[in-house]
Amino acid sequence: MDQVAHKPEPVASDNAPVVSQNSTPFIVAYIAFVALLVAAFKFPPLLDYPNHYARIWLLSGGISEQPFPQIYSIDWNRTFTNVGIDLLAYWIGPIVGPSLLARSLLFLAIILPPLGAITLHRRLFGHAFYWQIAILYLSWCSTIVGGFLNFQIGLGLALFLACVDERLQAGNPFVLFAWRMFGSLLLTVTHIFSLGFYIALVCGLEFSWSFAILRSGRALARLAVRLAAVFTACALPAVALFLNTSNLPGVEGAGLQAIWNDSVPALFINIISAVSTYVPTVDLSFVTVATIVLVFARVGASQSGKQGVHAGLSISASGLFILACLSPLHALGTGWISWRFPIMAALVAAVMVCPFTVLNRRQAMWLLVALGIVVFGRTGWIGFNWWHSQKDVAAIEAVLVSAPPGSAIMPLKREPDPAHLPRNSRYYFWQEDTFRHLPTLAVPLSHAFVPTVFTAIGKQPLRVLPPWSEIAVPEGNLLSLSVLICPAVMARDTTYTPYLRDWRNRFDFVLVVNADTPDRYIGDVVPAGLKLVNDGGFAKLYAIDKTLPAGEPVPAGCPASLTGAE
Repeated sequence: MDQVAHKPEPVASDNAPVVSQNSTPFIVAYIAFVALLVAAFKFPPLLDYPNHYARIWLLSGGISEQPFPQIYSIDWNRTFTNVGIDLLAYWIGPIVGPSLLARSLLFLAIILPPLGAITLHRRLFGHAFYWQIAILYLSWCSTIVGGFLNFQIGLGLALFLACVDERLQAGNPFVLFAWRMFGSLLLTVTHIFSLGFYIALVCGLEFSWSFAILRSGRALARLAVRLAAVFTACALPAVALFLNTSNLPGVEGAGLQAIWNDSVPALFINIISAVSTYVPTVDLSFVTVATIVLVFARVGASQSGKQGVHAGLSISASGLFILACLSPLHALGTGWISWRFPIMAALVAAVMVCPFTVLNRRQAMWLLVALGIVVFGRTGWIGFNWWHSQKDVAAIEAVLVSAPPGSAIMPLKREPDPAHLPRNSRYYFWQEDTFRHLPTLAVPLSHAFVPTVFTAIGKQPLRVLPPWSEIAVPEGNLLSLSVLICPAVMARDTTYTPYLRDWRNRFDFVLVVNADTPDRYIGDVVPAGLKLVNDGGFAKLYAIDKTLPAGEPVPAGCPASLTGAE
């Protein structure tokens, strides 16, 4: 690697003894803490996680159990990316079991990104500095609370692969090229965004420790050649896979279907997704403490002149931040696109800087106290939310006992007024529900059909067989119970969920979640022809009377008309 300048070396202080830093015991303790949380709570409030679990269960062998051979098939030609956990479920799931595998994948999704960043930081700065404890703060972000397992695992893999890449950069270029091809193939299969993250990391590492490279024409020319080699090696496997498939994400939609962050509040929410979880005031409290720690770090660095910054990675972090601001929120059938870049930028920013290189005993003590509050306190807060949500999970499990195998269950919810959402683990602070995919647990728990299991072309290998495909959607949201008796709501939602058109004849049960909350349109009204079978409070299971004629009176709360999602 053409380094015009090398990494800074810490210098001993003149007026106080220097503490020998070792972040490893704290990192090990943190890993154990996260492992305990994952072991204690089987279905934490992570948006997509129950849906992933249902698919893991099917791919681990459940698809061979009745009635699923008539409902699903496995077709690996449906996608070439976003299948990391699917491949592991198919290969390893039958051996270790879907429950242990799902928890292990969740654990990796939480811990791999910060551990990969810490490993790269140690590779660059050569020591186990206390700053690496702060990097653990980035375990929790919007994408992990969203349950994006492939994406999160891909981020961690990209960081670990970049560590090896940095070591190989000074060696044989052919070995380096081959390594990058292998890494890009692995990351493309895991998640396409992780390949982009890996390219950003490698390009930053190739740049230099210093911007002085910009003053050398010869060094710039060599850098251009090396960056071209990066893109060539990383693009070849992805392009080869792309050219050999016609099943791309979004092909089931119509056009780009882009939704943009077109306001200042939307951009703000987008940017803070790197650190946001359940309740904004609590997140803000931990961010405030973290900011004080960063200010302390900057003051200490300005006094001692010992803060190291990797120039190349600073460019990578800036580029990822710009992408976070310019990318659409949703496009091509894929959600939360722009929310994926802030956590990438934050991880690179945490790696590129090394404050706290020289500390006396008093500074070290206060720093460890602050980092303990920020990192372990925040993880404890996450654990509290997970514990608080378990009564909802128990309600789902209890009512699904009453659903016989082979039945078709339509999941709905009582949708509260968006202006009065409760502040708890059921919702993100931007009004996203965390319980949306809990009804898909009917697949492993009751051997029943639910129309919203992830089966999107270009993303998952599961295919829904006819006639079940007529009442399935590739990526479904929970609709309001009011859709069954409010004509305007039905007219709007059948565009996205066509199975609603003949729901009474095609489904056997309606599973209502968030059932202990009045619906924004119909309050506590229950549509005619639904007979309560099991009441779990948060979840209620209703049997559908297929003989009931149409013509139910429209409740007064139903809207007269709707134009799209409110």
